[in-house]
Amino acid sequence: MLSFLKAFSLTSLIFVASVNAERHTVHFENKCGRGTPRLVQDGKILSRGKDFTIKGPLEAAIAYLQTGSCGLNGDGCTIVEATLVNPTEPGSGSSADISLIPPLKFSVPSGFSYFNGCDGDGADCKTASCPNAFRKPDDTDVQVGCQEDDVNLKITFCE
Repeated sequence: MLSFLKAFSLTSLIFVASVNAERHTVHFENKCGRGTPRLVQDGKILSRGKDFTIKGPLEAAIAYLQTGSCGLNGDGCTIVEATLVNPTEPGSGSSADISLIPPLKFSVPSGFSYFNGCDGDGADCKTASCPNAFRKPDDTDVQVGCQEDDVNLKITFCE
């Protein structure tokens, strides 16, 4: 009987952990009629335009529209930087921004918005002079945060 209770308790714990598992999706909309969206993390391409879903946090990822002129880390192009993570304390949740810090530069109109939490919060950069982009490392006021669990991100090009 004791081993049955141990097995039942272990199974219940595994079930609860799997039900509460963190999960995030990055969705792309390319309205430019050219190029291929890319999602990159630590020099590894995670997506070439298809939805990318991860079980757990997505930290320090970048996205851009590869038109043939972007380096692997978005050099020469507009990038969206994102960390999608369930908050463990106030201010520790997800964050996204648009970056034009050199060697990055404006390439195509780019934007992002959260969904499945913080719906519609985001930013757009439609021209090279957009005010919603990082231009130097201390432009932290352009970051858009979200303090909800399992939030997703839509990245749009040429909207």
